[in-house]
Amino acid sequence: MNSTLRRALSIAVLAVVPILAFAPVAAAVPTTVNFDCRGDSPAGAQYFTLQQGAEVTAPATVAPGGALTIVIDPAPNTVPAKVNGYTVKRVHTMALKVPIPANSTYVSATLSGGSNVGTTNISVSNGIATITASGPIAGGSTFELPTVTANLTAGSSGTIQTKLYGTSYTNPGLTFTAVVGSFFGDMNVPTKCYPNPNPVITTTTIG
Repeated sequence: MNSTLRRALSIAVLAVVPILAFAPVAAAVPTTVNFDCRGDSPAGAQYFTLQQGAEVTAPATVAPGGALTIVIDPAPNTVPAKVNGYTVKRVHTMALKVPIPANSTYVSATLSGGSNVGTTNISVSNGIATITASGPIAGGSTFELPTVTANLTAGSSGTIQTKLYGTSYTNPGLTFTAVVGSFFGDMNVPTKCYPNPNPVITTTTIG
């Protein structure tokens, strides 16, 4: 290799290194979300809390109109064996909502993995992605919701922020039905939960 070609290659490498060093990378952000829940049982409303951990991955920056992928990977969790003294036999028909972020357009989404949650599906309507799991999941058992991979297109400016959906028991972000044992036999308890607080998990800057 002649000296001129070696010099040219060296200059090219030196030019690329800073770009690679400072290129934005997608980082996994661990988070634990607290849900305030209300179960509407024949014995009266039952209030309790649940927690769900996850790692959420999103790029630090994206070009205007560029493609980006957000990955939500829920951690394993456990269905409570008892709530307020009632035995939880199983839960089923679970639905978790995630809003499509502002300043982005939904392209597609897929589910992968998950365990002990029955049949899963994802649908998007009116700017909200809903992940459903049929169950049943036995009380006291461990389960894992599937990983969500969402493909989006960035808007022209601003930020794209990942967070969960829900503001109250009447506008929930997590719903399911619990089958609870009692002196009167098994009770179906429709349950509605919302994240409280509901922090921003990731932020992608458009620019």
